[in-house]
Amino acid sequence: MRLRSGQPVEITTVAERPELVGKGFDAGPWGTFMQYNRVADAHYFMSVKVFPELCLVATDEDGSVVANAHAVRFALRGELPPGGYEQLLVWAYQDHERGSATDAAGALNISVAAGLQGQGLSGLMLGALRSAVAAAGLDRLVAPVRPTWKDREPRTPMASYVARLRPDGLPYDPWLRTHVRAGGRIVGIASTSWLIAGTLAEWRAWTGLPFSTDGFVEVPHALAPVRCSVADDYAVYVEPGVWVEHCVRSS
Repeated sequence: MRLRSGQPVEITTVAERPELVGKGFDAGPWGTFMQYNRVADAHYFMSVKVFPELCLVATDEDGSVVANAHAVRFALRGELPPGGYEQLLVWAYQDHERGSATDAAGALNISVAAGLQGQGLSGLMLGALRSAVAAAGLDRLVAPVRPTWKDREPRTPMASYVARLRPDGLPYDPWLRTHVRAGGRIVGIASTSWLIAGTLAEWRAWTGLPFSTDGFVEVPHALAPVRCSVADDYAVYVEPGVWVEHCVRSS
């Protein structure tokens, strides 16, 4: 595969290249506070061990890892839940431990090295992930997508943001647009996809902001404002996501 620049990359599953697990790269700025989701902290890094056939790595000509993707297997339970990312993780590991039959894959992330962003690598990773899901015998890939530009307008409701289209009918947001171009369909809002709660001292350390008044605080890289309660000494961030569904069944 080649990027828009012509640079070649190789995309493989972790099952094929287990030696690449843990090889990090600089994916660019992502708010420090985002590291403190308790559900993700407990389960995310296990995905490469439990579901290696659904986790991908991309390497450049030098063999350096320049992108990765993680997904999990789970059983769909009716409509996709408002709990988004967190519920997806919980269901996947519940199903795995119980030995339940699974019929779908859930994408946890696609990350690209900062120096290669804008070169089409995220789209290549998404296409490769769709193929990996089909190869695993699953019919659908769903993703609680975190729109790329939503942090530019945190007070805009997610439903209003998602409804914004370009003149060509494609989503305004570039990451949602990539999903739709790849064959994905926007099917709903995951209103409580990612939660982070902490004391005000923790939030001050994570963001460098004062968190000294009650109300909503806009934090860089956050898709929605953080709610602060001075009397109760806590602040809570509830991040919405966008459910996108890909049918990957081979015809």
